[in-house]
This record gives sequence, structure tokens and C-alpha cells, in this order.
Amino acid sequence: MSEDPSNSESANKSAKLTSGSIAGHLVTQTAPMLLGIASIMSIGIIDAYFIGQLGAKELAAVSFIFPVTIALSSMGVGVIAAISSVVSRVLGSGDEAKAQQWGNLGIALAVIFGLSIAAILYLVKTPLFHLMQAEDDLMPLIQAYMTPYALGFPLLLTNMGMNGVLRGQGAAKRASAILFAFAATNWVLDPLLITGIGSFGGFGIEGAAYATIGGWAVGTALGFVLVQSSAIKINLACLTATNWREGVSALLRVGGPAAGSNAINPIGLSILTALLAGYGKDEVAGFGAAGRLQSLAVVPLLALSSSIGAITGQNWGANRADRARHALWLSGAFCLVYGLAVAAALVLASRWIGSFFTEKDAVLAAIETYLTIAAWGFGGYGLFIVANGAFNAIDRAGTALALSLSRVFLVMVPVALLGKTALIGNQWGASTIYAGELAANLLGGAISGFVAWRIFRKN
Repeated sequence: MSEDPSNSESANKSAKLTSGSIAGHLVTQTAPMLLGIASIMSIGIIDAYFIGQLGAKELAAVSFIFPVTIALSSMGVGVIAAISSVVSRVLGSGDEAKAQQWGNLGIALAVIFGLSIAAILYLVKTPLFHLMQAEDDLMPLIQAYMTPYALGFPLLLTNMGMNGVLRGQGAAKRASAILFAFAATNWVLDPLLITGIGSFGGFGIEGAAYATIGGWAVGTALGFVLVQSSAIKINLACLTATNWREGVSALLRVGGPAAGSNAINPIGLSILTALLAGYGKDEVAGFGAAGRLQSLAVVPLLALSSSIGAITGQNWGANRADRARHALWLSGAFCLVYGLAVAAALVLASRWIGSFFTEKDAVLAAIETYLTIAAWGFGGYGLFIVANGAFNAIDRAGTALALSLSRVFLVMVPVALLGKTALIGNQWGASTIYAGELAANLLGGAISGFVAWRIFRKN
């Protein structure tokens, strides 16, 4: 791809990220997403807090549920990546009419995809958790949560589709507002529906699912309003005007691998959860609570991986690979510095932070052990997800998928399985499973960074 700056002059005025300071765009695009993603990640923390008040059994049940719901949400992130990628690149090339058509097509496919996944999840939810080695006494709790969750899932995919349209335009503030509205609704509903208030006793773990669905509904309604006031509006006439074969191909070429890439890490965590089940409910509960802490700690990295897509995509579409490359290098440096700083803070305060979730010593010990080992890989994880975000944006989602598969199935799972061997397992126990995640993040980040350097250096 050539690096002719003059090409940016022909870009549509909606492609606002093809000119101006790259560092400035990273800040203005990432800051709103920081708030939005922090809001979303806080849901898991708040859910764990109120569910933890119900008892260790309920906390263990949600530890099995968490990787599955994250995997499903990650499929939605793939929807965002696909729509954002095609919209940003088409806008960068100057074709606003096609961006309008493909944005609407993306939302329509998101709705269809959401309905399909909901039906499949409803049918397979019982064998799925048996496969994850969930104990029989936890299954009623798991089922109580997953049944309404499955039925409400299409709402999540719908608002993520609209989020992708906004992100592709560089409308980070609007996109983050959808996430914040979803989270804020959940904050309000969680204590009411889980533990209850006054004479109302709440629904227990099932109430957490109801609160999540309520948040999705509010986010979807707000998303519609915000998209309708943007340059690319929801217009059913676009679905008849567009070339479906070309549009669907472009969306699936990014969305399929991107959904897979984002779902693979939670699948790996589900495998780790199943392995931990052999060490008892306390280890599983500690791993689940620590995983929520991790999700909150890496929010700036997730926000950066979200913003890099629109910046890279618009500049790539405008033949400004030099600007896309610069954005990626700045982002990588931030990941390393932030990752080390937050790891040090979490290791030092691990037991104090864990006390917010439980008072049980065995669970606290599991949280502390996990953070002491796994936190040092957060910087590598940041490099990995930022590089994947850039790959998706430039239509190299297949590369991101290959790296994601390798990270989990060639590093994370094999290292974790060492804990099942007599020699290593007897000495290190569950720590080996946590080391699997650390190794995956360190190697995954290093390899993804190298691949990104090779791809962007050539253009």
C-alpha cells in the first residue's frame, strides 16, 4: 500500500481520523471507550460482589458461567470489529454511500446472528456446563442464570451492531455512551434483583441475568437514537440497494475470524476453570473473582484495542499506512508501561482487594496466588489485543485468528496441563494453571508484536 499523503484529501469528510495528530486521535478515541469499557467490566465485579453475598456456592457457579458469557460477548465484539472495519475503510476511501449500505447490512446481520446464537445456547447449555466439569449441585444455579441470559442475548448483538457503526465513524463518545447506559442500568438493577430490598427478597443468581438483560435493552434503545443522529443512519432501504454478496463477504471476512479470535481466550479460560475444578470449589471461586479483577485492570488496554481499529482502518483506506503504523507503535509502548505498573499494584494489594469478594481464607489465597503469577502478563496481553485490533481493521482478521488459536492451544492449555503431571502437579498444583495464562500472554504479545511490525513495515 502506498503512502501518498495527498490521497487523504479525497477521503470523505466523515473520515476525520485521516488527518491531525495520531497521538491526539488515540487519546480522544480511547478516553471515551475507557469509560464505556470500564463500565461494562465493572458489571462482572458488581455481579460477583452481590452474588458473593449469597454464598460461596453461588460464587463458584458464576465462576463457571463467567468464561461462557465472556466468550459470547466476545462474539459480539467480533460483530463490532467487522462493522467498524468495513465502515472505517470505506469512509477512508471516500465512499460514504457504500459505508451507509454496509453499516445497515452489518446491523441486520448482527440481529440474525444474535437470534441464532440464542437458540443454540438455549439448547446446549446443560451439556456445555457438564463438559466444563461443573458439579451437579451447581447445575440448578447455573441453569437459573443461563436460561434468561440465552433468551435475551439478541439484544446484546443488536446494540453491538450499532456500536460498530459508530466506532467506524470515529464516534467514540457515542459508542461509549451505549456501553455506559447498559452498565449503569445493571448497577441499579443488581442489588434489587439479586439480593432484593425491603420485603422483596430478590431472585438470587437469576436476578443477575435479569439485570444484564435490562441493561442490554436500555443500551439498544440508546444505540438506535445515537445512530439515527449520526452520518450513517439505520435505513431499511439500504438493504435493498446494497450488493449483499459483496457486503456480506466483506463483513464475514473480518467478523468471522474476529469473533473467533475474541471468543478463543474465554474458551481457554473455560478450560482452565475445568482443570481447576479438580482442586476444589475454593480454587474455582478464587479464579473467578480474580478474573473479574483482571478484566477491570486491563480496561485501558481493551479501550486502546477498540480505538486502534477506527484509526488504523480509516488511514489504511485512505492510503496513509504511515499514520496507521505510527498509531500502532504508540499503542504498543503504552501497553508495556501500563501493564507493568498495574501488575505491580495488583500483586502488592491482592489480598486486600480479594477481601471485597470473600472472607474465606482458601478463596483469598487462590486470588492472591493467581494475581502474583498471572498479572505480570498483562502488558503482553495488551500488545496481543491491540495488534489483533489493527489486523482486523486492515482486513487481516485471519492473521489475528491464527495468533489467537496458537496462543491458547499451543501455549496456554499445554502449560496448564503440566499441572496434571505427577512431577509438576504435586509440586506446584494450581499455580501451574495460572502459569499457563502468564506464558500465553507473554509469548502471545511478543509474537503478535513481531507480526504487526512485519506487516506494517512493508506498507
